[in-house]
Amino acid sequence: MAFLPPSSSACHHRAVPFAPGTAPWARPRRGTLRLAVAGARSGPTAGPLQPPPAAVDRRRCECFDLHQQLVPYAEAYAWQKSIVKRRGELSYSGEDHSDTLIALQHPPVYTLGTNGSEKYLHFKMEDAPFEVHQITRGGEVTYHGPGQLVMYPIVNLLYHKDDVRWYLRSLEEVIIRALKSAFSIKASKIGGLTGVWVGDKKVAAIGIHGSRKIVYHGLALNVTTDLTPFQMIDPCGIKDRGVGSIKEILKKASHGREIDDTLQLDMAYHSVIKEFAEFFQLDLVTSPGCSFQNILHFDAEWCFWSGFIRCLVSSWAPVLVAS
Repeated sequence: MAFLPPSSSACHHRAVPFAPGTAPWARPRRGTLRLAVAGARSGPTAGPLQPPPAAVDRRRCECFDLHQQLVPYAEAYAWQKSIVKRRGELSYSGEDHSDTLIALQHPPVYTLGTNGSEKYLHFKMEDAPFEVHQITRGGEVTYHGPGQLVMYPIVNLLYHKDDVRWYLRSLEEVIIRALKSAFSIKASKIGGLTGVWVGDKKVAAIGIHGSRKIVYHGLALNVTTDLTPFQMIDPCGIKDRGVGSIKEILKKASHGREIDDTLQLDMAYHSVIKEFAEFFQLDLVTSPGCSFQNILHFDAEWCFWSGFIRCLVSSWAPVLVAS
């Protein structure tokens, strides 16, 4: 079953209370898990991180490859939540047979996690240079923009390892392995902080949120990102460390020689999904070459016909019972 994004007309959000004209958002509900984050402090992991025990059959993971496309944040956020809702229903009935991975880029946008506040912003909300969204992931404020590889895994931990902290650290490990494999970049974790670092610069932020064992949100890897917008915030609430990118690191290592931006994004994408699939022992089924607009159009038609069929079934049910 393909978990496509909801049609625009079907998306309902509450308005952002920060600045006029910003996109809508949904507040986190009580009783749901808000672990971590795009940079929150946490304790070190004990011992080397290991993937879950090998399964006889790899779990299926549907991958939507939009990594060269800019998808508005509000639409991607609504898409995630629609998948989480459907997956929750399937999990309840024991029919949740696959995970989901969405890879994309966003137009310039700031997002505030559940611990985010205006004190981390270097501008007044009414003068925000880009859209600002407050969302359900843990953590503080971060920036998304072109050249940043954003991946949203939507994973049911009951089929992996029922440990959210393990999952968060696993995403860090996936990025570290991917950077080493694709670019020979030695990245690492820093005790007490979340994310992936090269020296004292953060190259990847991670923020997740859990609902009924299904985790979503994910990771943002600075590949060819313009880092200037980070100067307008305290990224992840951290004031004493900087932000870096793959492009910046490679340029320095090659003494100023430029590498094609599209190639870097492609290399980062393929390396991350490879390591993700290997670490979590998933069988990736990729939908490449699609556009977000086409997916929206397809999903609108799917919603119409599925609703129509449900109406027919419900109207026939009394007749069938009576007969």
